[in-house]
Amino acid sequence: MTPLSPTARTRIGRLPERAARDRSDLYRVLDDGMICHLGLIVDGSPRVIPTGYGRLDDTLYLHGSTGASSLRAGPTQDVCVTVTHLDGIVIARSLFHHSMNYRSAVIFGTPRLVDDPDEKLAGLRAITENLSPGQWDVARQPTRKEMAAVSVLALSLDEASVKIRQGGPSDDDEDYALDVWAGVVPVHQTFGEPSPDPVLRPGIPVPGHIAHRANGDSAIGP
Repeated sequence: MTPLSPTARTRIGRLPERAARDRSDLYRVLDDGMICHLGLIVDGSPRVIPTGYGRLDDTLYLHGSTGASSLRAGPTQDVCVTVTHLDGIVIARSLFHHSMNYRSAVIFGTPRLVDDPDEKLAGLRAITENLSPGQWDVARQPTRKEMAAVSVLALSLDEASVKIRQGGPSDDDEDYALDVWAGVVPVHQTFGEPSPDPVLRPGIPVPGHIAHRANGDSAIGP
């Protein structure tokens, strides 16, 4: 596994000690997330679009509609994709030193529109499985018409950076004597009890791959 090699765009200037150099850190940040933000220029104006994604090895697949202007513009330019996890609110003795514990990934590159039917299907599977693991083999497969209505962009993970903050506050020495509480309030993403569709046919139970999320088996956290 090749390490993350900084480029002019991915080199972290502020607090570089928080940069992660291991590519496995990039994979974990991406695989723990479900929504990315795609930044690009459309008709001369900057846009940041939230969308679903999935990873296969060193390629990130982005989901969109064939009618979306962002998906049409993407393959013609460099884009920036970000994924961020908030893991904790850092409470300090001074307002200045309040912070957040986080894991973030920033990816640069020129995406390509996936035209090959097999790769497009594989990309959609990666996106689906990233959102709901196990669902691809249970739900009805997409029809030709549905495949034609969906766009998939592929973005290489060659140029990426990861920045991580963990731990408590870093107060000034003189502030440690203050009678002010300091510490970390953890933040976790959890899944609730599945709610069935009102028109679901009777007798269809919640499948195991969905039910186990309500038990906390797939809670997102550091």
